[in-house]
Amino acid sequence: MTTSIHFALFETEIGACALAWGGKGLVSVQLPSADGHALRARMKRLLPGAVEAEPPPEVTKAIAGIQALLAGEPVDLRWIELDTDHVPDFNRQVYAIARAIPRGSTMTYGEIAKKLGDPLLAQAVGKAMGQNPHPIVMPCHRVLAAGGKSGGFSAYGGVETKRRLLKIEGALPDDQPSLFGWA
Repeated sequence: MTTSIHFALFETEIGACALAWGGKGLVSVQLPSADGHALRARMKRLLPGAVEAEPPPEVTKAIAGIQALLAGEPVDLRWIELDTDHVPDFNRQVYAIARAIPRGSTMTYGEIAKKLGDPLLAQAVGKAMGQNPHPIVMPCHRVLAAGGKSGGFSAYGGVETKRRLLKIEGALPDDQPSLFGWA
């Protein structure tokens, strides 16, 4: 694999997504945008110099896994290599815990903070989630605020996308309130 950054757009059950890869694994995963042109522009803005390309076999396999997960299949994406060289150490620690949350389950920011050894780190955990460059593969959507509230979601589509992902995975019952009732 080359050290330059490449990206590809691909279709899923919830719309066109994108991912970028380099020599050490996935660099970025982007959730659906309003359209392919906007998504392509976002990739070029986030990763200046990245080139759209045909994905190599391991990236094609990652795309298939993401597509399957978003189609509701019980898929585990922890095998996908992530390039975290540019991710702060604290965030890497948070992501390691979040990445271990199984499909259909959730944790709170506070629970992750306790696993890190300091319950007062809950807000810092939330900030790390907001900086996640690999949504879906590093399942920040499975991390909730206290009391099971949604908290934030910085990926495209915001909290509604988070809610949709949790529903797909079976972590959110169908009788949950709509966007305006789920804070």
